[in-house]
Amino acid sequence: MALIDFKVLPGIDKQNTDSGAEFRWVDSDNVRFRYGLPEKVGGWSSLVTDTIVGVSRKMHAFVDLDGNRYVAIGTDKFLLLYFEGQLFDITPVKTALTSATIATTSGSAVCTITKASHGLSAGDIVQFNNVTLPAGTGYSASDFEDKNFQVTGVTSTSVFTVTQTSNATATVSTGGSIELIPYEPVGPAAQSYGYGWGIDGWGDGNWGEAASASDVSLEPGLWSLDNFGEVLIATIANGKTFTWNAGAASATSNRASTATSGFSTSNNPTATRLTLVSPTTRHLVHFGTETTIGSTSTQDDMFIRFSDEENINDYTATSINSAGDFRLQDGTKIVGALKAKETILVWTDNALYTMKFVGAPFTFGFEQVGTNCGLIGKNAAIEIDGTAFWMSANGFFMFDGTVKSLPCSVEDFVYDNIDTTKGQQVMAGLNNLYTEVVWWYPSSGSEYNDKYVVFNYGEQMRGGTWYIGTEARTSWIDAVVYPKPFGTKYDDSASGTFPEVIGEDGLGQTTLFEHEVGTDQVNPDGSTTLVTSFVKSYDFDLQQRTRSRQGQPTGPGIVGEFFLALRRFVPDFKTLEGNAKVTLAVKRYPQQSETTTTLSPFTITATTDKKDTRARGRFVNIKIENDAVSETWRFGTLKIDVQPDGRR
Repeated sequence: MALIDFKVLPGIDKQNTDSGAEFRWVDSDNVRFRYGLPEKVGGWSSLVTDTIVGVSRKMHAFVDLDGNRYVAIGTDKFLLLYFEGQLFDITPVKTALTSATIATTSGSAVCTITKASHGLSAGDIVQFNNVTLPAGTGYSASDFEDKNFQVTGVTSTSVFTVTQTSNATATVSTGGSIELIPYEPVGPAAQSYGYGWGIDGWGDGNWGEAASASDVSLEPGLWSLDNFGEVLIATIANGKTFTWNAGAASATSNRASTATSGFSTSNNPTATRLTLVSPTTRHLVHFGTETTIGSTSTQDDMFIRFSDEENINDYTATSINSAGDFRLQDGTKIVGALKAKETILVWTDNALYTMKFVGAPFTFGFEQVGTNCGLIGKNAAIEIDGTAFWMSANGFFMFDGTVKSLPCSVEDFVYDNIDTTKGQQVMAGLNNLYTEVVWWYPSSGSEYNDKYVVFNYGEQMRGGTWYIGTEARTSWIDAVVYPKPFGTKYDDSASGTFPEVIGEDGLGQTTLFEHEVGTDQVNPDGSTTLVTSFVKSYDFDLQQRTRSRQGQPTGPGIVGEFFLALRRFVPDFKTLEGNAKVTLAVKRYPQQSETTTTLSPFTITATTDKKDTRARGRFVNIKIENDAVSETWRFGTLKIDVQPDGRR
């Protein structure tokens, strides 16, 4: 029989069975579709030799007035800057606590710190300064001076512990003098359940530990990051708002603060779910914030407060300014907000609102434009050219003036697999180089993001193209300020190196990568980790309709009950660097497990003309993959020699 073209449409179809998904690919990893063809994604390379302590949940890129480029990185412990190939710690700190004392125990690295009303919890970060130690501990002041420690335990409002890198040589009763500079706490690394603090009776648990529960969600440590010109605005979820001025002298040596010169936020609400700067008018908008500024007990998850125009520290509405407030109605809490040209999109857990500047006397107008379309997590929406795409707890949506459900060919696969109780960890990212919207999410049983789903909006002429994979990211920025996108990968089994934290326990590490470079993963130490990829086709057979849809001859002897013999195939790769592997798998019936054919996998090089296969079965699928470094590929059209081969 002559060679025939075996054509497969772009995208992954998991709504159907492997045999029912005719002319579609059914599985993939680290593969994208471009111009209808599958190809391995680009590689990624570490931007710095350090790894970041903790898990990054938000990145924001901006440029100062001199053209310097910055990326702000918000983790569950720190606020950092990436600038000129280096990382800088600009985390806001609390008021210093003086005259703390220290006690040691011989043979133990645990140091006990006493300071009345220290306000610290287990896991917090505190810096030690102006250290004077009691005699005989075996430590020197330099072991503590200007260093960051993780609080390893809290025994009372006056006593906490840290862990040194070596054991004390003697038992010394409390003494000496230490200045404590507590870092502003952000939140837990992962979303979990618990009541928080103060529910149990006194002594029923350790101080600073949350009581367990099954119906109250403790959200992970999140940041809102935006810029007011060259000033970074950073808000801790359900906490304060801070600023950092790139134009200040020795800017990278400064910390974000509520008292930044010329950009104070001392009059801002002290408990806010999220913030952003309004487009064109530059109001600082607080979502899910206090009805009485400075009173955290008045925080209302549906209440919005906005500053005066061009004045991020004035929230008192008068007849001569544009400050004000508004409360949304549909939902229980505001989950997220995005700028979309001259409009702000505001999601609750149930609805979508638009927020538009209309001028005096109302300043902003609010309109509900959708219901039963709430946002699954703060960072689960993305906007491109006035169109928003987002993930809800039960489906995908878009807004281009009208809310629309976004048909998804992998929807059941995603929602049967995602842990919706960790919705605040879902991260949406835009890779406009390839017209992709990506959602990274935690699968069932995973503590952190470990899978992704992609909608390629550039393939909408084909009804939209979806694909899936397993490479995890916790934060992302598109190629706008920098020529390539940045992403962060978290590893909870390793320890980060920046900022240095003594006594670090369980904080994990984040690696900052530049994407779409090379073919594999380049690590902070310069080593290379293989990036594998694959795409797998539907199970095809010899039914008349199949041959007809492929544009091939049909006849009475070609029916679905026949086995097929696939004698050879001719590979057709648009690009191929290194080798690719092609695997054929067969089965007799759709419900049976597939069996890899005897000669598979077939190694394909740039000079491979054909491969003899000797494959036989009622159903056959093809899998294209790579399994070595420096390999990349883009597949074209498979040409196969196939014929009926009897009924048994």
